[in-house]
Amino acid sequence: MNDPIPYSDQASTLWNRRTFLKTLSLTSVAAGCGQLSAAFSKSHPDPSNPPRVALLATEVRRHSHAQHFIDRLLEGYGWHGEHYYPRIKLTSLYVDQFPETDLARDRERRHGVPIYPTIADALTQGGNKLDVDGVIIIAEHGDYPNNDKGQKRYPRYRFFKEMIEVFESSGRSVPVFNDKHLSTDWNECVEMVEDSKRLDFAFLAGSSLPVTWRIPSVDIPWNADLHESVSVCYGGIDSYDIHGLETAQCMSERRAGGETGVKSVHAVRGADIWPLLEKRDSTRELLMAALARSHQCKAPNEWSFKPPALDWIQQASPGAVAYFIEHNDGFKTTLFMLNGLVLDFTYAGMMGNGKITSCQMHLPMPPRQTTTADFFNPLSHRIEETILSGKATYPPERTLLTSGMTLFGVESLYRGEVKLNTPELDVQYQVEPLSTYWRG
Repeated sequence: MNDPIPYSDQASTLWNRRTFLKTLSLTSVAAGCGQLSAAFSKSHPDPSNPPRVALLATEVRRHSHAQHFIDRLLEGYGWHGEHYYPRIKLTSLYVDQFPETDLARDRERRHGVPIYPTIADALTQGGNKLDVDGVIIIAEHGDYPNNDKGQKRYPRYRFFKEMIEVFESSGRSVPVFNDKHLSTDWNECVEMVEDSKRLDFAFLAGSSLPVTWRIPSVDIPWNADLHESVSVCYGGIDSYDIHGLETAQCMSERRAGGETGVKSVHAVRGADIWPLLEKRDSTRELLMAALARSHQCKAPNEWSFKPPALDWIQQASPGAVAYFIEHNDGFKTTLFMLNGLVLDFTYAGMMGNGKITSCQMHLPMPPRQTTTADFFNPLSHRIEETILSGKATYPPERTLLTSGMTLFGVESLYRGEVKLNTPELDVQYQVEPLSTYWRG
């Protein structure tokens, strides 16, 4: 393999942000608290006057992320054995695209939630100043161009910056949730977190995986002597890889000393994975432990209860992709996307004494004829908690780092599977002892 190379020839432009990144561990409130929004009360709201929320969506169609969140806000969802109605109220929408299968106009008609023509109008509800108590950005799905690396340029950053303009002109800010990774550009990712610190609002972001149910209901002990994490999943690059990386990171960040940032990212495809894996005994052991937690692990040409073996892993997933990630403190994270072999997300982590902790992140998929996907319920609840309290349930630095891991993984593949040094990913943070996954 080639020697590691920097991410960009214009490294100085990127590295100017390293001073900001080094301050994150000092300025962020640990473990899922985030910044207190100066404009939002910590007290519980009056049920007759719930906090009002604007949702900014790329498109709203069946099984789109926006449909899942909008319907939960408007109609509630199953929670602890009963139907739950959120304590926040969706009062305005911005929708960027309207496909033939659009559902946004139906929701507007049935629930009386207006669709505004611009983001600014949705946030001000047609006025001149910010007139909502929270913002939810769901810029996932829709007809947007791909760049040369195969990344779809969803307008998450554009939505966010238009929102920031309203915050600045109004002289106040409110809690914000951003679905999945922050952007397909690292500088934009950093700028979004910078803006949240500068304007002092709670910023929650990322995947549903860290907060969904786990089978079994286990966690990495806080401040543990954890040495390595492996996540196994399926799906495409710059799409499902962010989910797999957040699966690993919500566990890895609990290690002694907290997160120290990422030193290098090396992404490889297919047959190139296995020679690297041959040199890593612990990673192979963790791969097998993670696969043992899968409910949908498939042997070639048949479903099987047989113990997994490397030969049929290779046979069942010839298009596999792996991200080999080294952290600044020597910690290792490996993501395996094994399409054809698995249809779920599993995790395994190894302690210094060789003990392994493993689980499946439970993602109950919607029945074919419905629009429900219950794994959005815990994330919806965490968004609600963030808007009600004015504090992020977990720090945005997690999603900043996983966004960077995703982008550099894509870049490594684009450059011919080279190992990339990543001084840009010097993102340091710590979390509190109490984890935020759902135990219900």
